[in-house]
Amino acid sequence: MEHDLRLRDAARAIYDACYPGEEWAPVGFDEAERCRTIHYRQAVGAAQQARAVLASQGEQLPLPVFA
Repeated sequence: MEHDLRLRDAARAIYDACYPGEEWAPVGFDEAERCRTIHYRQAVGAAQQARAVLASQGEQLPLPVFA
C-alpha cells in the first residue's frame, strides 16, 4: 500500500483503534503490514470501505501519484 499513503494512514488509524494493545493483536501495525496478518487485512478492508463511503457522499478524493 506504499503507493496510497492516505489509505495506509487510514488503515493504521483503524488498526490502532481496533487493536490497541498486545491483548488484541500480537504485533504493531508495521509488523502486521509486513506479514500481512489478518488484523492488517481487516484494517485495510475497513479503510477501503470508509473511502468508498466518503466518495459516495461527494468528497473529492485525490488520485494517487505514482513516481
